[in-house]
Amino acid sequence: MKSPIKRWFAERFDLDALNQPIQKQLKKPLPGHISWFHTLGSMSLFFFVSQVLTGILLLIYYRPTVHDAFESVKYIMTTATMGWLYRQIHAWGANLMIIVVFLHMLRTFITGSYKKPRELTWVFGVLLFFITLVFGFTGYLLPWNQLAYWATTVGTEVAGAVPVVGEPIKILLRGGVAVGGETISRFFVVHVIILPWALFFIILIHIFMVRYQGIATMDPVGSEKKVTAKEGIPFFPDHVLKEGIVFFVLLGVLITLSVLAPFDLGEKADPLKTPHAIKPEWYFLPMYQVLKYFPKLLGIFVVSLAPLFLVIWPFLDRGKERHPLRRPLSMTIGVLVILSLLIFGVLAHFSETRHRFLGKTYEFDIYGIPHPVSESREAGK
Repeated sequence: MKSPIKRWFAERFDLDALNQPIQKQLKKPLPGHISWFHTLGSMSLFFFVSQVLTGILLLIYYRPTVHDAFESVKYIMTTATMGWLYRQIHAWGANLMIIVVFLHMLRTFITGSYKKPRELTWVFGVLLFFITLVFGFTGYLLPWNQLAYWATTVGTEVAGAVPVVGEPIKILLRGGVAVGGETISRFFVVHVIILPWALFFIILIHIFMVRYQGIATMDPVGSEKKVTAKEGIPFFPDHVLKEGIVFFVLLGVLITLSVLAPFDLGEKADPLKTPHAIKPEWYFLPMYQVLKYFPKLLGIFVVSLAPLFLVIWPFLDRGKERHPLRRPLSMTIGVLVILSLLIFGVLAHFSETRHRFLGKTYEFDIYGIPHPVSESREAGK
């Protein structure tokens, strides 16, 4: 016998017709090679939801003005009830979301899941990654501290170096000649209104395409066999249970990092005080380092090739094989790209700094190359 609530809805809606597609998706079998790595997409969704929820809590107190932004974040971290926790969860969530979305793309690349007929699924996934990076870039400025202010100054200067359209783009981003009140206002609108809705709709499209076309098997293109319930893994409850476990693990990781390794607010932005060795956030460090090896225009051209190739890669790699061991060229390119990101990122991290190793002090130049510091210079410092 139906409950009163279910009966009330049944009198107004055809519940059986609504329930059929839901049951079909829940019972849809997944390929047998599905592993924990296939929960990376759900991890990305978890971080997006976490960012939205903690962002709403931050909006209760945050004020996007030059005079109030830093003080409002300081109030959240020191006075607001549990404000320090959800601010740290938001900050850590932003960084972890970028890592997880990247790993999700890497898993898709390794398993050849971007190949026909899933090229557009890959393209929308790349768009999600780009928007996530822009999310980080726009959100980084909002606390209005020294590092954020000057990192944004450097980032918008790079955009301004693009021929013809660069200067108008820089002025559009900044809302003027220099980073100031208009900049924080524009970044706030983009970060809080435009990007969340853009990401929401692209996520819907991406999930629809994944569920409609199904997760790719390891069979060659054109030879994919339909996954049967006997051979495959049930989406519910098997895979859903994995995602549930991952959900609680990520929640624990976020809270642990927020408590044990909190982000420091730093000093309030001061346009008249330029800090030493200004650098962008870690996810832009490889690009930042590559720009140092080329003249400005050529460097921007070289750096812009990376996202372009990322978008069109499924249309360049026309081979039928999906298994990584049968795609030596693609895997070699992938390994070289990962190594280059790590190498350039490390070089950028150490550039223009001084560190002590094995009893000797080294000064790293702008290219990240270490130079030993003489004892007399070290004593003079």
